[in-house]
Amino acid sequence: METLKFKTNIKCGGCIATVTPFLDAKEEISTWAVNTDSPDKILTVEGDVSASTVIETLNKAGFQAEQR
Repeated sequence: METLKFKTNIKCGGCIATVTPFLDAKEEISTWAVNTDSPDKILTVEGDVSASTVIETLNKAGFQAEQR
């Protein structure tokens, strides 16, 4: 299992609610969390998933991500 971190534009609980069904639908993601208190809004993802898959999934949800 791998842990990936991304800088995102997920700013609030409403944004998290928007991305939740997209990230939860990815079976290769075991857990994920967004630190909205961080200036970079860090998304941490654990699982057997590639960075490109996470970025593509967030793009489909209307958000941007950049691997850290």
